[in-house]
Amino acid sequence: MDQLLFIQTGMGVDVHGQNVTKASERAIKDAIHTNSMPGVRYSLPEENLDNMKVHVKLAVPADKESVDLEAIKQQIPYGTVQVEVMDGGMLTTSGIELPEKEDKNDLMYMVNASVEVGY
Repeated sequence: MDQLLFIQTGMGVDVHGQNVTKASERAIKDAIHTNSMPGVRYSLPEENLDNMKVHVKLAVPADKESVDLEAIKQQIPYGTVQVEVMDGGMLTTSGIELPEKEDKNDLMYMVNASVEVGY
């Protein structure tokens, strides 16, 4: 990315099921789905949203290798997406283990996301 335009951050949780991809998708949605940036296209080369480069950073508390990178990329509607997964986030108790929710234990997974946009 030659020119960074903006960074959005978010947090996502999977309360039951211990699914780090689901928590990551929620973190990305938290970062990008409460914003409208109609002028961003005019900052991109050729004023084309396809020329946008997006770098998603995910700080996950466990199972880094299990993050479905293609599912994560599908959360970003425009441009070329690169995903970086690192240690971070948080594991904390949900207070209950629910086998019908596919819980493996009583932990909920919290993921932090940073979505960097530029060209």
